[in-house]
Amino acid sequence: MKRGSQKFEIGEISITVRHEQWDGNIHGGVPDQGVMIFVRAQIDGKEKTLLRFNCCDIDRNYIYDPDGKNLVCRMDPIVDGNPIGWTMRQLRENLPVMVEAAGYADVAAKIDTQKVAESLGEIENAAREASSKGRLTVKHNRGTDIFEAGNIRFGLELRTLGDDGGLAIHVMSDLSGTPDGMNAEETELLAFDCFRKEPHYHYGPRNKNHRIYWDKTLVPDPLEWTLDVLKARKLRVMIAEAGYPGVAADLDDDVIADLLPGMENKAREMQPKTA
Repeated sequence: MKRGSQKFEIGEISITVRHEQWDGNIHGGVPDQGVMIFVRAQIDGKEKTLLRFNCCDIDRNYIYDPDGKNLVCRMDPIVDGNPIGWTMRQLRENLPVMVEAAGYADVAAKIDTQKVAESLGEIENAAREASSKGRLTVKHNRGTDIFEAGNIRFGLELRTLGDDGGLAIHVMSDLSGTPDGMNAEETELLAFDCFRKEPHYHYGPRNKNHRIYWDKTLVPDPLEWTLDVLKARKLRVMIAEAGYPGVAADLDDDVIADLLPGMENKAREMQPKTA
């Protein structure tokens, strides 16, 4: 999924900024989202992408000639730091040599580095705004049937989404305050949407919202898959991956195991039967 682009014309090249969300098993690669920065030029009368910088949550990389040689190089999140800041430094200091390495020496020789430097402030502002305001998150209902499990709770809900729908299992926790207290802040950590047509699950719907769509050939029954994951005690690592390591550390696996039989019975009762 792509959000609106901003294009900056700088002499022989243009730099385009936009936000994208990639869903696992639909868009390929890992489920991710972030800001993409494209360096383009007219080649033989057609606009060509020379460089692409993927400033994502997880898959941080840059690509030389993505539609041709497609040479992918990784950013190191430990050494390189913030991917947008790192990309801006490369555009300021190394753009001509990178364009030449992509195979476009003629374009590289014509780049006006002074004009690029003068435009980078505006480009960086656009990229950082896209990163913060373009992020795609979702806020679900908490569910109609609630099961308390120590520092987390499950909410079961029969959801309808357009011409799709089915049972949803929400995993929630109070990130601050106490339940029913004035400062309570309940947040959804994970969501499993066991839908008929496009079943999927979310890591951190309200912050990362990394979505993975099940392969229905290998997972014909998403509810069964979800229950198996919960029984296998994989919830702790999933919650940490969703961005909540503190909640994951305090999880009580035995409490969850004790309530699962009752929750499973209710989930199966609620899930619509398919022919």
